[in-house]
Amino acid sequence: MLVPIFTLKLSHKINARMVTIGKFDGVHPCLTAATQAGKVFIHNPHTRAQRPVAHRLSQSSQDSDISLLNINQAVTCLTAGTLGPNTTGDTLLVGSQTNLLAYDVHDNADIFYREVTDGANAIVLGKLGDISTPLAIIGGNCALQGFDYEGNDHFWTVRIKTTYRLFPSVVLMQTVTSLCHMHGSRFGYALANGTVGVYDRTARYWRIKSKNHAMSIHAFDLNADGVVELITGWSNGKIDARSDRTGEVIFKDNLSSSVAGVVEGDYRLDGQKQLICTSTEGEVRGYLPASKDLKGNLMDSSAEQDLIRELSQRRQNLLLELRNYEENAKCLKCLHSPTNSGMGVIPANTQLQTALSVRPATEAQKAHVELSISTPNETIIRAVLIFAEGIFEGESHVVHPSTQNLSGCVRVPIIPPKDIPVDLHIKAFVGGKTSTQFHVFEITRQLPRFSMYDIKVDPSAAAPTGKVTFTINDRPQRVVMWLNQNFLLPEGVDSPDVTFDSLRGGGLLSISMASNGQVDEFHSVHQRLTAAMADHSNYIRNMLVQAEDARLMGDMTTMKKRYRELYDLNRDLINEYKIRSNNHNALLACLKSVNQAIQRAGRLRVGKPKNQVISACRDAIKSNNINALFRIMRAGTASS
Repeated sequence: MLVPIFTLKLSHKINARMVTIGKFDGVHPCLTAATQAGKVFIHNPHTRAQRPVAHRLSQSSQDSDISLLNINQAVTCLTAGTLGPNTTGDTLLVGSQTNLLAYDVHDNADIFYREVTDGANAIVLGKLGDISTPLAIIGGNCALQGFDYEGNDHFWTVRIKTTYRLFPSVVLMQTVTSLCHMHGSRFGYALANGTVGVYDRTARYWRIKSKNHAMSIHAFDLNADGVVELITGWSNGKIDARSDRTGEVIFKDNLSSSVAGVVEGDYRLDGQKQLICTSTEGEVRGYLPASKDLKGNLMDSSAEQDLIRELSQRRQNLLLELRNYEENAKCLKCLHSPTNSGMGVIPANTQLQTALSVRPATEAQKAHVELSISTPNETIIRAVLIFAEGIFEGESHVVHPSTQNLSGCVRVPIIPPKDIPVDLHIKAFVGGKTSTQFHVFEITRQLPRFSMYDIKVDPSAAAPTGKVTFTINDRPQRVVMWLNQNFLLPEGVDSPDVTFDSLRGGGLLSISMASNGQVDEFHSVHQRLTAAMADHSNYIRNMLVQAEDARLMGDMTTMKKRYRELYDLNRDLINEYKIRSNNHNALLACLKSVNQAIQRAGRLRVGKPKNQVISACRDAIKSNNINALFRIMRAGTASS
């Protein structure tokens, strides 16, 4: 299994999506990230003897390898790279809601400091169009600005529409949180609803949806096959690497807290780049690409490692729950405060309840599946977000009742276009009637494969004209279980003989099942058990003789061994007898059912035909002619 080649525990918490690596002296890569205290730390373990201090840069009192850059504002984005022609190494760019700072870490000097009125939510370094110099391109609330190394504004544009486009023909109905270039025209993307995928120009290769959020994506060849994989760091601490072509997971690991960023760099200065993953709690792990003997086996792990990963995941989930409980406890302390009306405190027994039901077509609405989402108390549902692949346009659907229609129940009509099972990922905002803050409840409910079939059939509907008959090696109880799992049944069924009305295309679907072959099966089992018991009996006689011979010869070790084997064999014989007894009782019950069926067939006739039917049925059983038995019971004769 691929394991980290180095692990660090830094003494600073890291802001999510604000991690980069820069060679600020032109040689040594430094891990750089924004902290929650309006500072940027620069981790440089390579030049410990050189620790400059300037008007912005100071030494960390907790870690000798870390220098702190004082921004004195909340950092919203940062990156590092080559910006100017005369700088020694990379330039560090730090954005806030009002300003952009370009800083020369090696010379401890501001390159430029510019006001950004629209804010700086994202930043990237690179060349744009026919502009000859590299630009620091800032993404604000609705504007894009590009600054050169002197702080001159060479590019500016405004985007007013809220549609999220990757290309003119690729429109996403969710906020794009991350993009990364893979190779050629292929790129990876992440959305705010937990979707991650890969496009090649306008052709989507794959996508996956998670209830967690993708905090960072990065392209890196982890399995050393010459093609980069999409590395994703998730809000629950999971890291996974997926094939750029299929989305198959080839590697995964877990950090103890949410991933803050994923970058790459030669951090050990050995000529090999490492994949470097950081968490919000300051944990750092570095991974080398797999060696030849590990290629294709990145997922192999021992049971202990799997257990550690599972426990780490559970710990992260429990910490998130604990944080929520602590927030609720703070709200409860303010229960008697006159300003608590909008705090969103809800009863402890509040839970989200869901129900699925089939609704036939009416004059006002098409046939559909109704998803009912409700709470068991006086709380109200302010909004519902449903993600379901292949059902809704844009893969998601939002229900936002008006203020006058708020209640504890929301009903959503769903029309599946195909007979496929679909997972419905549901998020609901729940609170009090006067709340301005709401609790988010998440639940996943599966829509069965054949949900557009209604068991309530109109008696006047025409019977199906076509049919197909086939044989399955399953008991009726298994078929009933399959029906209950794959159809939306209000109370479930206990018989495989059912009729459905197809709401999508119209017409009836009738299913019926006739059991046969049970008597033959019980006979076969009985014969096998009898033969096995006969073999064991012969074995017991031989073993008993060997045990007595050993006793007469004074070989106590062999005698004890043979008697132990006799004891085990006797126990097996007792178990086999119990199985044979149960099989015999089941066989008798089936034979009794067959006899009762023959008697009922005979009672349908009077006099001589009655005796003839019973005699013919018994002859058919003796000759094991089941088809003839059915014909005799139905028509009174074996001839067709």
